[in-house]
Amino acid sequence: MAIETAFGALLFDLVLHDTAHEHMYNPAWPPHAKFHDAQYIVTSLALGLFALVLLARRRGDTHSRLLWASGVLAVPWASMFPALLFPGTATYDPEFRDETQFVLGLHGQMFMAVVTLVILAIATFLASARRRRGSS
Repeated sequence: MAIETAFGALLFDLVLHDTAHEHMYNPAWPPHAKFHDAQYIVTSLALGLFALVLLARRRGDTHSRLLWASGVLAVPWASMFPALLFPGTATYDPEFRDETQFVLGLHGQMFMAVVTLVILAIATFLASARRRRGSS
């Protein structure tokens, strides 16, 4: 999940043409919109790499590092949902309606956010349950 978070936005918003043309290479987007997309790319990269560092460290409390890494990784994914509450926001631009992928009624990116958050929650729960069993 840390690698997905670190490189997902970079790949899909900047590198892969099938989706990057809806984001950084969208001629309809003004420079300020592209700035905020770039900000999201850099933020996701930084949070993903930070989580990887937390998980790779060998000193300190492993469980605490796992909890922090899970929380850090959840931030960019969970923030997508309240972002839709702001005026004029949408998961896609109208000109890309026919290209937009939906999974179970959710925009593909929102579906991926749900999947990522569920995997993080399950992994964190299982690791915490394992720790509780080991300490009792």
